[in-house]
Amino acid sequence: MTIRTKVSSLLMGLAIVGSAHAAYPDKAINVVVPFPAGGSTDAIARAIGPKVSARLGQPWVVDNRPGATGALGGGYVKRAAPDGYTLMVASIGVYSVNPLLQKTLPYDPSKDFDLLTVAVQAPNVLVTNATVPSTTVADFVAYLKKNPEKITFATSGAGSSDHLTTALFWQKTGTSGLHVPYKGGAPAITDLLGGHANASFQNINVVLSHIKAGKLKALAVTGSKRSAALPNVPTLAEAGVKDVDVYSWQGIAAPKGLPKDVKALLHATITGALHDPQIAAKLTEQGFEVVASSPEQFTKFQAQELARWREVITNGKISID
Repeated sequence: MTIRTKVSSLLMGLAIVGSAHAAYPDKAINVVVPFPAGGSTDAIARAIGPKVSARLGQPWVVDNRPGATGALGGGYVKRAAPDGYTLMVASIGVYSVNPLLQKTLPYDPSKDFDLLTVAVQAPNVLVTNATVPSTTVADFVAYLKKNPEKITFATSGAGSSDHLTTALFWQKTGTSGLHVPYKGGAPAITDLLGGHANASFQNINVVLSHIKAGKLKALAVTGSKRSAALPNVPTLAEAGVKDVDVYSWQGIAAPKGLPKDVKALLHATITGALHDPQIAAKLTEQGFEVVASSPEQFTKFQAQELARWREVITNGKISID
């Protein structure tokens, strides 16, 4: 049985057993992205939208609500009715980093949401520009040790996933550098390309074109395996740096208290869209890996991420004050 057949059968079954909410959905579904349009999270929400809309027969309306590294959007979704008409597509920061760094967070990611699925994940890639003489991770680590605090690492902000990946890399290699936080990934990459910063751990999809154009050097990816988008670039583990398997990821959730049949219908529809061959191929080309996990898997994974990054933040004495 194909994935498409399985999903179709599941949807038919849900339509039968979900009589208490047989009319769902009968209006547009508001999909909150707690970041500006144009980023990785926004791209995921929009990539699956047409398929989800077609299968549910209602519009899938992306609603960008940026601010406070995703906290404003997260708070908005928490307060929404748990009726299936408000969803959130958000990243690792919203679900697993904000509660560790923000003292007054308007939501509790472990208690206030029904977690539907980890939609996709993507390893970060360690990139440098021509200001860094190294061409391998081993050379780069040696250079950092000989020149402590000389290399600047650009990130999309204090407490961002690329910042935490940088901190973890330093902790595992016994190196250090100068952290330069920017207000988003775009200005960080601009300064990296312009030679005003030296290195960065960035999502593959946002720097892939610059790597292919020869403007940035890709030293290693942070995944447990090589990326299909950069098959000739080793993992950090292959390059000799262990225990820095890091993925940026996007998950989909709803306000806590979704009716069971609505939750099951949304999960089946969304994961079915993620497994659609055309969508999956497009996401793979951009450096994403489709995950499409179950709600139970998402809940377990979130707890693991919280524990992992709590240790990194504590060891690195990281704060956003």
